[in-house]
Amino acid sequence: MSKLNLAVRYLPELDQLPLIIAGPILCHVQSDEITVWLALKKPDTVTLKVYETQEGNCSALSRMVLQGRRETIALGKNLYVVAVTAVPVADTILTPGRLYAYDLHCQDEDQDLIGAINGQQQYSISYFSHQLPTFCLPPQDLNYLRIVHGSCRKPHGGGKDTLSCLDHLIQDAASDANQRPHQVFLTGDQIYGDDVADPMLWLCQGISQLLFGWSEELPLQCSSIVSDELPPGQRSEIARIEAGMTAMLHGKQDKAKSHLFSFGEYAAAYLLAWSSVFVPQIIPDGASLGKSRQQTKVWQKEIQDLQSFFQDLSTVRRALANVPVYTICDDHDISDDWYLNREWCDRVLGKPLGKRVVQNGLLAYALFQAWGNTPERFVAGTSGAKLFELATRWLQSKGQDLAAKAECDRYLGIPANNSTTAAPQYQQDQGVLVLAREQEAIPWHYQVWGTSHEVIVLDTRTWRGYPTGSECKIDPPMLLSPSAFEQQLAIPLANKPANIEATLVVLPTNLVALGIIDRIQQYELSRNRVFSNDVGDAWNINETAFITLLLNLCQKRDRVIILSGDIHYSCAVRLVHWNHDTYETSVIVQLTSSAIKNSELATRIVHTKLKSLLPESTERWLGWNKSLKQVKLPQSKWWQKKSLNQKNSAPDWQYRIEWIKRQPAKSLSWRQARKTEPKLNLVDQIFNWLTRIFWRNRWLQEGSEVIGRNNLSLVRFCWSKNKTVIQETYWHPPWKETGMVKSSYEVFLDDKVDRRFIS
Repeated sequence: MSKLNLAVRYLPELDQLPLIIAGPILCHVQSDEITVWLALKKPDTVTLKVYETQEGNCSALSRMVLQGRRETIALGKNLYVVAVTAVPVADTILTPGRLYAYDLHCQDEDQDLIGAINGQQQYSISYFSHQLPTFCLPPQDLNYLRIVHGSCRKPHGGGKDTLSCLDHLIQDAASDANQRPHQVFLTGDQIYGDDVADPMLWLCQGISQLLFGWSEELPLQCSSIVSDELPPGQRSEIARIEAGMTAMLHGKQDKAKSHLFSFGEYAAAYLLAWSSVFVPQIIPDGASLGKSRQQTKVWQKEIQDLQSFFQDLSTVRRALANVPVYTICDDHDISDDWYLNREWCDRVLGKPLGKRVVQNGLLAYALFQAWGNTPERFVAGTSGAKLFELATRWLQSKGQDLAAKAECDRYLGIPANNSTTAAPQYQQDQGVLVLAREQEAIPWHYQVWGTSHEVIVLDTRTWRGYPTGSECKIDPPMLLSPSAFEQQLAIPLANKPANIEATLVVLPTNLVALGIIDRIQQYELSRNRVFSNDVGDAWNINETAFITLLLNLCQKRDRVIILSGDIHYSCAVRLVHWNHDTYETSVIVQLTSSAIKNSELATRIVHTKLKSLLPESTERWLGWNKSLKQVKLPQSKWWQKKSLNQKNSAPDWQYRIEWIKRQPAKSLSWRQARKTEPKLNLVDQIFNWLTRIFWRNRWLQEGSEVIGRNNLSLVRFCWSKNKTVIQETYWHPPWKETGMVKSSYEVFLDDKVDRRFIS
C-alpha cells in the first residue's frame, strides 16, 4: 500500500462522511439578502430560508422573511460547493436590533441539513433550542457596533488557535442583537499554501484523493510530475527550481518542504481550516511511514503543534455559522512573497509549475472565499459564473482539459506569458507597470455597508504598481497602482452615503509598523535581500504609495479606522494629519490584530516589558503635495531649539504618529482551554519551573505597547461628544495558558495639532 493510500485509510470512509463536509459559513449580509457558503459530498440544490425570531424569545421562530436556492458547483466526484443567497419573499427586509435564524435544505425538503450537521459533531452549530444558526444586522447606533478582526491562522503555528474566542464572544451575548459581534473580517492568511506542516500535507493529499479520485499532473520545464509523487517534507528543491518560489531562500528551506501545489491540496487545506470532519482519530508517527529519525522528530513536533488547531474546529465551525464573515486575499493564501516585486513575478509566473501554483491557489480563493464576499460577482452571466464553468470543465476532465484551465486566467486576472521570453506580460499604468489582465478579470476588492458605517476592503496583492526598468525588478512596488487607487479607494471615498458616520478600511499590511521592523527592512533593501523579510510589503517602503494612501484618506474623511494584520502582533496607532491650507484635521487609527495562530519568539519578546527599554517614540512628519515627498522632523531634547534644514517651500501638511498604550489584562471566566502536558524528565521539569518563575510571570508579560501572543480582537465604539474607538484583544496568558484575558486599547478619534510651522 502506498503512503498516499495509507493517508486515505486513516480518513473516514466516504459513506461515513456527512452530506455537509464544511460549513455553513455565513458570509455577505445586508438588509435585503444574505449568503451562506457550504461544501457537500454530493451534488444538490440547496435552499436557504431566513426566519425572524420572536421579540423577547430568541429561541422561538416567527415568519420566514428571506429565501433563496442555488445548485452546487462540481469540483470533484465527491466535492461540491455552493454559496446560496436568500432574498425577500415579499417586501420585508431585515432590520437592526432583531435576531434572525436561517435553515438549509436539500432539494428534498425533508432533508434538514442543519439538523444533520448538529448530529455529527460535538457541538451544535446553534446557541438556541431551535438548533439553527443566528445573526443580526449592524446597529444604527455606533455605540453598539461590534466588529471582530484577526489574521494569520497557521495550523501548526506556535501557541493556541484563538479563533475559538469568536465562539465565546457570540455565546456570551447570543440573545442580545446589540452586544453580540455583527461582522468578522479575517484580514489575511486564512490558509497557508507554502509554510505547511508535513502531517497537514499528508492529510491534504489523502483528502484530495478521497474527494477528487485523481492526482493532478503538474507541469515542469521539460516534463511533468503527478502531485502525489511529491511527498510531504520533500518539496523545497522542486519549489525552488521548478516553481521559482522564494519561501525557501536565505536559509528558509523548511518553509517550502510541504508547499501546496495541486488544486486538490489547496481545496483540502480550506476544508481542514473550517471543519473537523476529516481530522482522523489517529495520525501515525513518522517512523511508521518510513521517515528518517530527523524527519520523524519534525513530524511529531508538527503533530503536537496542530493539536490546538484540530481540537477547536467544532467551536470555530459554530462561530463562523453565526456571524457574517468577510475575508481578503493575502500572500500565504497562495505562497509567501506572492507578487512581492517584479523579479518574483518574472521568475514564478515564467515557470510552468510556478504559474500553476498561482492558478490553483487563486482559483481556490475564488471558490472558497471570494464567492461569499461578493456573491453578486458570481451570478449567471458574470465573470465569476464563467470562471466556475471553466473550472468545472477542467476538474471534471481530471486535469486534461488544459484549454479550460488556461481560459480561467482571463477571469482570475493572471497575465499571459510572452511567447519569446516566457515572462509574464505587463501594461503601463501612469508611470508604473501592472500585471496585464483582461477586462473580464474578477476584482477582489469590495465594500461592505452597515446601517451607520462602511468598510472598504482593499486588494493590495494583485494590483501592485512595479517600477519600470530592468534594474528595478526588486525595488518595492506601490501596493496599489494609480488606477487601483482610483478604483479601490478614491471612488468609494467620494461616494459616501448620508447615513454613514464611521469609515473602516481593511488594509492587508500595516500603514505603521514597529521601528525595528522598518530598520530591518531598510537594511535588507540596501543589501538587495528583499525576499528574506518581505521587503516591499510595508506601505512606507514606497513613499509615493504611502503618501497617496494618506492623502486619499485624509482629504475625504475626518476619521478613518484601519483594520490590519500580517505582522504577528496586536497594537493600536493614531496618526493625526493637519492640512496647512484648510486648517482641517483628520485622524487615522490603525488597529492591528495578528496572529490568530502563529506566535513567534520575536513577537513574544516585544510583548513583554523588555520592549519598554526601546519604546516607540512619537514621530512628526512634514509633506508636500506636488512632489509627493515627506520629511521626518528630527527628535530634539527639550533644551534644544527645534530646527529643520529643508530647502523646500512651506509644507502642505504635517502629521503626528503616536503609539497607544495597552491597558492591563483582565481575566475572563470563559471555559478553560484544553492542554495536553507531555511527560517530562526531571531536567525538563526543573526548566519548566524556572521558566514559569522568571519568564511567564505576569509582571514581565504585561508589556505596554503590543500583544505578541496569538490573539483575536473586537472593535467597538464610544460615539458620544468625544468619539473613541476601543480594541479589545483576547489572548492566552503565559502565566495561565488554559485561561483567557483581554487587553484594551482606547483611542480618541478627535484631536488637535500644533499648528505652528517649525522652521
